[in-house]
Amino acid sequence: MISDQRIGKKMSIVTLKEGDEAPAFSGKDQNGNTVSLSDLKGKRVILFFYPKDMTPGCTAEACNLGENYSELQKLGFEVIGVSADSEARHQKFVEKYNLPYTLLADTELEIIKAYGVWGWKKFMGKEYDGIHRTTFIIGKDGVLEKVILKVKTKDHTAQILAELGE
Repeated sequence: MISDQRIGKKMSIVTLKEGDEAPAFSGKDQNGNTVSLSDLKGKRVILFFYPKDMTPGCTAEACNLGENYSELQKLGFEVIGVSADSEARHQKFVEKYNLPYTLLADTELEIIKAYGVWGWKKFMGKEYDGIHRTTFIIGKDGVLEKVILKVKTKDHTAQILAELGE
């Protein structure tokens, strides 16, 4: 724990890097089904964290991955998005944009904090706690292959494939 002197709170910082074992997770998807990392053993996983359903940047990222989902599946990837939105809000997001993959509702921030993507953000001069848009590529063995901190929302699939050299 470190002390953040701006507000006197303590916050936990997790720094994951390539080669680290991916933290185990389990959460409810947009349909109320439980999805765990252990269920995906033997598959490569694109685990992307985003701030909020239905916002411009998050929609661009989600739709880009959705439009390229069949290509990603052919390459052996499962795609899972995570935000602090509820299952019901995820369901609306999936229906509105015809998203073909799983979205996990992490309203308690357990997965978000385990992956170290919760922290200080600044937008239009305002500082607040929130989700940092980050993507983790998890290998078949459960080890992180790639961590993408600077996500290109409109072209995220191409960015992922370029980062992996595929």
